[in-house]
Amino acid sequence: MPPRVIVVGGGIAGLATAHHLLEQRPDLDVLIIDAGERPGGKIRGAEVGGVTVDVGAESVVASSRVARELITDVGLADRLVHPEPVPATIWSRGARHHVPARSYLGIPSGETDLGGLLTDGEVARAAGPAPFALDGDVSVADAVASVYGRAVVDRVVEPLLGGVYAGRVDALSLRATMPGLWSAMDEGRSMPDAVAALLPEPVTPPRPRVMGLAGGLSTLTDALAAAITAAGGIILPQTIARGLDRTSTGWRVVTGPTIDPVTHDADAVVLATPAAPTSRLLADHAPAASRALAGIEYASMAVVTLALPSAQLPTLPGSGFLVPAVDGHTIKAATFSAAKWAWVRDASSEVTLLRASIGRAGEVASLQRSDEELRAVALDEVGQALGTRLPQPVEAHVQRWGGGLPQYDLGHTGRVATTRADVTGLPGLELVGAAYDGVGIAAVLDGAARTASTISSTFPPSTPTRQEQR
Repeated sequence: MPPRVIVVGGGIAGLATAHHLLEQRPDLDVLIIDAGERPGGKIRGAEVGGVTVDVGAESVVASSRVARELITDVGLADRLVHPEPVPATIWSRGARHHVPARSYLGIPSGETDLGGLLTDGEVARAAGPAPFALDGDVSVADAVASVYGRAVVDRVVEPLLGGVYAGRVDALSLRATMPGLWSAMDEGRSMPDAVAALLPEPVTPPRPRVMGLAGGLSTLTDALAAAITAAGGIILPQTIARGLDRTSTGWRVVTGPTIDPVTHDADAVVLATPAAPTSRLLADHAPAASRALAGIEYASMAVVTLALPSAQLPTLPGSGFLVPAVDGHTIKAATFSAAKWAWVRDASSEVTLLRASIGRAGEVASLQRSDEELRAVALDEVGQALGTRLPQPVEAHVQRWGGGLPQYDLGHTGRVATTRADVTGLPGLELVGAAYDGVGIAAVLDGAARTASTISSTFPPSTPTRQEQR
């Protein structure tokens, strides 16, 4: 019998891990157990106004070699696209301002122009950075405000980080969210010097920071699922892993109802699930890891996609805008999909697609509204930002992501280190996903590739068949 690997979780982390396993070791028996109706997790496409677009994650960091190779592996290299060269803005104090250039996740360098976005007094405070001694983990807000003033936190850094984590800058860990900056400061550099060292040299034309796929990122998860099944892997949808047991030869995953359990034995198991279910599955085997994972909070959010009649719509300025939480608006960002992605624009001459994101960590009230209310507030606030009343959409779609984004709050790196150390003592068990080393797709794909290599190396080389020997 070939070695069997069970991957619990069918999001991008689980799918990529399974794909790499089957590419490296075609002799493996790979089973994905997924609680969702369809594989893909937080990557999903939906048809809105006759165009299928992403209603979850829509891009990957362009510098990710692992992502590019994976896209090529599943035959999607010809779909690889970059955003149009149109700028984003920040909607602050009732006006839209360009996102400050030459900054590191909003933290200014000596070349950053904050004029307009900040008041003259706030610009003057930021231009005279104060010394700050890094002493262990610290929140992003405390560190940046100490150096540049609170306005830089509220009006620049928070909108940018909010788009990545949907988090609270007063709780997010500098060490976990900006490890490069934290390391440079931990070595003794001031924050301004650390920012300057991390910024790449400017090039003309600027290199794209992100990339996507024509047809949406959901084409990647669809292609991964198809490649896995074509290679002999099995995806078991709408199945919750309720238990994890040790056996004499490996592991046993328990699914099904309590009164009628179903068992799945494996030589190795990969847990590609969010922190809470992973914590429950590890409780009897790695209690320290279980407790650490239970301390990772998640933020819920919603993506509202609007298909507006093109004939009644003014030209959309730029690729979208970010919204500081301090201004009290419901939406945290808007993306003008038809302006950002040429393939979205070219898909329809009748409708123009845009989307708004709603929900930050700790916010409950905004997401307790009905879908109709979320559609209405998104349409109204995007119109406010553009200074015009937008026409009623031809169609709208609301995608809710309950517990969608792990929060890298203070102590996160310690929780991850504790988890990794505790699980090291469990041979044949690996963890992968957004809860550990980065919430972006590129970071998750890096983890999936490493996890697959680790699992593959634990099994002896396969014995070729007689036909293969010939």
